[in-house]
This record gives sequence, C-alpha cells and structure tokens, in this order.
Amino acid sequence: MATHKSAIKRNRQNLKRRARNIAVESAIKTAIRHVKENITKGDKENAAASLAKAVRLLDKAVSKGTLHRNNASRKISRLSLAVNTVAPK
Repeated sequence: MATHKSAIKRNRQNLKRRARNIAVESAIKTAIRHVKENITKGDKENAAASLAKAVRLLDKAVSKGTLHRNNASRKISRLSLAVNTVAPK
C-alpha cells in the first residue's frame, strides 16, 4: 500500500480514472452492438443513426485518452463500411 502522500493521491486518481474508463468502454461496446444489430436487421436508416452516436462516443474516448486514436479509427472505419454495404429497404 502507498505510504507517501503523493503515492496516496496517485492511487486515488488511478481508481477514479479506472472507473471512468470502464464506464466509457462499456458505453462504446453498447453503441457498437446497437449498430451491428441494426445492420443484421437490414435497417440502414437506424444503422446510420446509431453509427453517428457510436462515432461520437469513440471520438470522445480518444480525446479523453481512454482509447488510442488508431483503435477508434479502425472501429469507425469498419462500422462505416458495414453500414454502407447494407441494402436500403
């Protein structure tokens, strides 16, 4: 366990950041799941709308340092490609 004042503070900061990162990653996974569900249904309009929400969450996670920019970019690219291949009804 940390004994120095600075180490105790650093431990508090790490716990807060870890909790925030877990929440952000969970929200991203949920958003991606919604996009994939709409793709499998063949609903292009809802897939595009849910893609916009997922892209916003991914970009925000990058700006906060939760995800690496290349990781988020890869996810956005693959989801966009999948949404664009859905045939409109």
